[in-house]
Amino acid sequence: MEDLILVSFGAYFKNLRVSKGLSQEQLALKADLDRTYISGIERGKRNVSLINIVKLAEALELPPKQLLDFKFKE
Repeated sequence: MEDLILVSFGAYFKNLRVSKGLSQEQLALKADLDRTYISGIERGKRNVSLINIVKLAEALELPPKQLLDFKFKE
């Protein structure tokens, strides 16, 4: 179940990033995170902390709650 949540979040997060026209590297620089961390999120390998959700939301110019507005398949 946890893997499905992480993979679903990663796909949703990638769509948000792409819709903003940002590369992984550009987003990482804006959020003060490593590019490999962004890649790990998008591949469903990272469980993102609250602090990083806020950093990523600010970098994407979105409210943090929008990052959590994703659906996952069981």
